[in-house]
Amino acid sequence: MKFNNERVLLRVDFNVPISKGVINDDTRIRAALPTIKMVLDEGGSLVIMSHLGRPLKKKNDDGSINVEKFSLRPVATYLKDKFNLNVSFCEETIGEKATAAANALKAGEILVVENTRFHEGEGKGDETFAKELSKLGTFYMNDAFGTAHRAHASTAIVAQYFDKDKKSFGLLMNSEIENATKLLNAPEKPFTAILGGAKVSDKIQLIEKLLDSCDHILIGGGMSYTFAKAQGGNIGNSICEDELMPMTLDVLEKAKAKGVTIHLPEDSVIADDFSPTANIKTVDKGNIPAGWEGLDIGPKTIEKFSKVIKESKTISWNGPQGVFEFEAFAKGTNAIAQAVADATQQNGAYSLIGGGDSVSAINKSGLADQVSFISTGGGAMLTFLEGKTLPGVKAIVG
Repeated sequence: MKFNNERVLLRVDFNVPISKGVINDDTRIRAALPTIKMVLDEGGSLVIMSHLGRPLKKKNDDGSINVEKFSLRPVATYLKDKFNLNVSFCEETIGEKATAAANALKAGEILVVENTRFHEGEGKGDETFAKELSKLGTFYMNDAFGTAHRAHASTAIVAQYFDKDKKSFGLLMNSEIENATKLLNAPEKPFTAILGGAKVSDKIQLIEKLLDSCDHILIGGGMSYTFAKAQGGNIGNSICEDELMPMTLDVLEKAKAKGVTIHLPEDSVIADDFSPTANIKTVDKGNIPAGWEGLDIGPKTIEKFSKVIKESKTISWNGPQGVFEFEAFAKGTNAIAQAVADATQQNGAYSLIGGGDSVSAINKSGLADQVSFISTGGGAMLTFLEGKTLPGVKAIVG
């Protein structure tokens, strides 16, 4: 068996929402279960490490770490009780107690160590901290794609203390890389990218990269109003990054030169307040009056965007089309989710959903099982699709 006599130091992303010791969403835990069970089934034991929140930035008034709020103990208990696994917990991340607990593990047993971010060395990529972590295992495995874009001690630096045949990706990480690579390496045409979210600045590098492979780019959400204002439209109180307006016009010119069609909203659902109970109306592009702001794409845009999506063979979606958290402004995002699902199920398109808000939107729509792949890594997926090397990937493959 592959992991016989191996103690696998497994980096996962268990940065899950916890309130008063209760886990409110176990999606990330469930995503790691296949890797956990694979190691145990193949004769190994596991030392699991993860970050949770930002404990060093949200300390108690006396300067101490809020252990109650940021401890991984509830996660260890959840793994044990919910999935009937042989799990113990160590209140240390590194040190004599953690090392002794790791050394005492038998095949089939799991040790969860405390939050890696209780140590400043984690975020700094400190080699001394990483070396101490490495003492907890005989084999290093990274299954935390969501943090693979960070050169942290537990996600990248620790790997240098393991020989090449003693480190690998987990099943989730492998799947993330394989699916993202499909978009980078000769995707089936037509290839459509759907982008949304608040800021152009978050996506401008991705747009530039997509111009080399996409046929269509659909831009909605708050970021679309920077484009609209740059083109001379009135956007009222809508979100806008004025300093990026010249860059948006430049992107539109580059797209035209490369034969890529960038689709911007034809109309918007607007409101007189950022509120779920605000007064709303629909206006054509560039016609948002003062005192109003765009919070969703309108019916004309939904029809246009949906048509492009349903005619596509490869689809990438990163970012909602409006403030979908408010029911009054969720129609556009829900329609896009339905169009992506229809293209996948009815037309055989390959669809990848990446980015936290897009994942929340597809889950909320009830269509998560009707798309090809849902990524667990927002920032990491963005970085990967921009064509950049992820430190957490490079640490394994060199």
